[in-house]
Amino acid sequence: MRVQRRTAASTAALVLTGLIATSIAAAPAQAGNPNSARKLADAVTTQGVMRHLEALQGIADANDGNRGAGTSGYEASGAYVEQQLRAAGYSPQRQYFDFFYEEVHATSLTEVAPGSGPIENNPMSYSQGTGPGGVTGELASPAVNVQGCDAAAYGGANLTGKIALVSRGTCSFAQKAQVAHQVGAAAVIVYNNAAGALNGTLGGVDPATAPATGVTQATGQSLLAKMANGPVTVKFVLDKSMETRQTFNITAETKTGDPNNVVMMGAHLDGVHDGPGINDNGSGTASILETAIQLGKANKVNNKVRFAWWGAEELGLLGSEHYVYDLAENNPAELAKIATYLNYDMVASPNYIIGVYDANESTYTAPVDVPEGSIQTEKILTDYFDSIGQPWVDTAFSGRSDYAAFIELGVASSGLFTGADGSKTADEVAKFGGTEGIMYDPNYHTPQDDINNVNAEALGIMSKAIAFSTGTLAYDTSMINGKRSAGKSGKPHPTKGTQIAPDEAAA
Repeated sequence: MRVQRRTAASTAALVLTGLIATSIAAAPAQAGNPNSARKLADAVTTQGVMRHLEALQGIADANDGNRGAGTSGYEASGAYVEQQLRAAGYSPQRQYFDFFYEEVHATSLTEVAPGSGPIENNPMSYSQGTGPGGVTGELASPAVNVQGCDAAAYGGANLTGKIALVSRGTCSFAQKAQVAHQVGAAAVIVYNNAAGALNGTLGGVDPATAPATGVTQATGQSLLAKMANGPVTVKFVLDKSMETRQTFNITAETKTGDPNNVVMMGAHLDGVHDGPGINDNGSGTASILETAIQLGKANKVNNKVRFAWWGAEELGLLGSEHYVYDLAENNPAELAKIATYLNYDMVASPNYIIGVYDANESTYTAPVDVPEGSIQTEKILTDYFDSIGQPWVDTAFSGRSDYAAFIELGVASSGLFTGADGSKTADEVAKFGGTEGIMYDPNYHTPQDDINNVNAEALGIMSKAIAFSTGTLAYDTSMINGKRSAGKSGKPHPTKGTQIAPDEAAA
């Protein structure tokens, strides 16, 4: 997802970076109290997590089939999380913020002439609407450059009354829609430049853009082939509402633990408006909720553990950005107290991988400077998997989920991911099973992302890793920031390694 930047946040980041830099000391990547971490991992079961997923499915079923930000389904999802947290002894808090709401009432893409009928497509987030009657026009592809990134790509052609057909690549979807509007097009269709569906976003509202939708690479190539033999006319309908609404984040923290040394676990609570959002991201929501419930049974932890359920992630990481940027601007010292943030977004994909965010950049280059302590946070997760003989792979530290604002402002981060719209490789099939060449989640961002879209094996592996990392850091963050918080005795808790004997490993 596109990460939105704010000037105030960037200014605050300079202050925050200095605060964090003074608090980090070199320390080995090892974690304390493995027995407590193991017990928490044992307590968090697949059945316990599935109970929450079934509740979220029921909420979606009762609320127009979705749990999107700004809807009754999201409100009900928040109320459920809060009820579960209160029953476990927490005092959850809501943090409200405004966001731009859009709801599609009707959409379709149809080939009118020569006349092959409906075309599968995915309208882009923040796209301008066409009105209920839609727009009809002859397809026109850029004559000079198929990406359509500037007016010159169209070779001076006037597309008034026509619909542009362009390739993904080179520039943003927003720029393609702006240029299409500039040359007079009534709409723009972007076809993928690789196999798979195209689910795009314009990143924000801009009236000077053409209504935009995405289609597969195969669909785009088929339309281009038909255009080579004569005019092709299509009709695009995107009837939608767009307005400012209010939504919220939920946070809850342990009653014990050092408030100056906070460990955060987060997952986005909202789903897309097109479906129940059970893998994306009911799976992360339910996993950290069950972890919080089981951790609540502990008498005392050394470090404050804060859980967060983010709002409006699907609309551009809005909830996590609001939380982080608000702290950076108004209370940077509080942000500096966060030892590390772990993000859990999609942890039960049907054609799963066991992915760990690549903080040490051993496979993927990160888009920002990786904050100090992130490599050690990643190592807690990978050491856990290694200790139980579970294969894992790096997944890009790309900023596509709610850790983006944290790493942008210098907070150590990592997390887990079972895959979304990428395709599984032969090597990944060898490690995890599944099917080569299809998406990790073939139902990503669709109405079929329901309770039947959850891979219980992946969910079990990941939820125990989430619990283990939480249990580890609740007692010791010295491997992250050099700090040893006081234990029950009031003395610093001894540091112990994460190397777990096979008979101690969480099942």
